[in-house]
Amino acid sequence: MLFVRFLRFLIKFVNMILYPNVKINLGLKVLRKRPDGYHDLETLFVPYPGIADCLEIITGDDYSRTLAGLKERYSSLTQAISDDGKLMITLARREGVDWDPLKDLTAKAYFLLAEDFDLPPMKIYLEKLSPVGAGLGGGSSDAAFALRMMATLANLDLTDEQLASYAARLGSDCAFFVYNTPMFGTGRGEILEPFPLDLKGYRIEVVIPEGIAVSTADAYRGIVPCESGTPLREILNRPVSSWKDTLENDFEKTVFAKYPALAAVKAGLYEKGALYAAMSGSGSACFGIFSC
Repeated sequence: MLFVRFLRFLIKFVNMILYPNVKINLGLKVLRKRPDGYHDLETLFVPYPGIADCLEIITGDDYSRTLAGLKERYSSLTQAISDDGKLMITLARREGVDWDPLKDLTAKAYFLLAEDFDLPPMKIYLEKLSPVGAGLGGGSSDAAFALRMMATLANLDLTDEQLASYAARLGSDCAFFVYNTPMFGTGRGEILEPFPLDLKGYRIEVVIPEGIAVSTADAYRGIVPCESGTPLREILNRPVSSWKDTLENDFEKTVFAKYPALAAVKAGLYEKGALYAAMSGSGSACFGIFSC
């Protein structure tokens, strides 16, 4: 977990500014519907550093190192303050912000920790550069990074396991970003186990189609859970060159039916020479794995 230790160093000794990266999913099997309304699934989460947001969190009246730059780059910023005045959040996004800032997952991370700890007043500055509704987990990553930053600022000394437990309450794939290393996910995606993935000699290319955002509800609509077939772990342990016909994302069938352009994006990656291509998560981003 060298990355996690380095992350702690950055938070504690450098500026409280980090760059939450996104993820891709290698395979995604929807196994069964659960009594609580969720689905049991299995997937391999893999961090993708090529796309990241910019997140700054400060306490009290500390000086923001990003606010001036945000004001220069964006015509307007979206801001909100909690009723008790302890949290201020500022969001910046090229396409604009169409959600309540206090319902952003980073704000929810603060409120969640505040249920158990006496947190100091904090200010969040989030520049959203990752796409929304693309299946890359940008919001989940923001939440997990925020949890770690807030815990450090408040001197909570929480373990990764404790942070992951809080993260899982914010979203099914949030816990993965606490570890930010290849993890095999089961349950809702919050039950994680390290997976020895070796992609040396390969490069990953992510394509994000313009104007298409897929909601998780839409992705699940029409899904038929299935527990049969070759176990995902077994497929992932085979060479990348064998994945094309065996490593599947169950959401592709329903999402591609509604958005044929995404099927064309995946096909285009194969035409460019990808050894393997797929949609990430519940869409709409697609990625290809190429030999270097």
